[in-house]
Amino acid sequence: MLLIVFAQLLITLFYLGKLGLVITLGIMVFLYLIFIWITKHSLTGNCSKLQWEEMPWLYDGIARMANKAGIGMPHIYILDDYIPNAYSFGNSIVLSLGLFEVLDEEQILGVAAHEIGHIKNGDTILFPLMAYGRYLMLFLSAVIIVFVQTTVAVLASLGLYVLYEIERFKFLKEREFKADETALYLLDRPFSLKEALEELKYYEDLRITVKTSALPGIEPNIERKKSFMNTHPSYDERIWRILAEIEGRAFGDTLK
Repeated sequence: MLLIVFAQLLITLFYLGKLGLVITLGIMVFLYLIFIWITKHSLTGNCSKLQWEEMPWLYDGIARMANKAGIGMPHIYILDDYIPNAYSFGNSIVLSLGLFEVLDEEQILGVAAHEIGHIKNGDTILFPLMAYGRYLMLFLSAVIIVFVQTTVAVLASLGLYVLYEIERFKFLKEREFKADETALYLLDRPFSLKEALEELKYYEDLRITVKTSALPGIEPNIERKKSFMNTHPSYDERIWRILAEIEGRAFGDTLK
């Protein structure tokens, strides 16, 4: 995808020269400032940092998995929201109170393991970069349409943007599967993640008004219709992959 962004930059600089360079740098500075602002405000007033004495089982469970994953102990936040949800950013995990209403302890640890998987795999950095790369591609396409107005340049720019979107969707879906695979390795009982997903799939309607985010999370994008443009695999896809992974590992163990 870096090549796609680079090609878009080349088109901008080729047709607009110094003006294109100034506009590109201005857009990048603007996006960087937005990133800094969002990073500092990633937590809402509805979040509270979890202390060990509040939920020792959760704190210790996450500590064990983080140690096994080879990462630092994540900050754990509880979101005061009845909608079951979870996401991660930086080295932090956010779990909503709704999760504790519908899942048992092992299943919640399964959800946390998925978020640790995102942190371990660098997704808390990659996901925002992908999102801001998308905005950069979109802004540059708009600049070319407004200032260049050459059919070849406009079509090439829009084509690159569409190609970036397709590759972004494929990449993000694969990262969700990868986070699940990492979680299975971290969990003492891998089936707890499968069971958590089976429970959560019944609460999709509650999350119909939840805005999509550039942050890695447990939930798939909330869409009534299936689309190849979904950035998250469905619960059924993930459950099937988890079962296949567990069975594959069990079969591999019998061959040892």
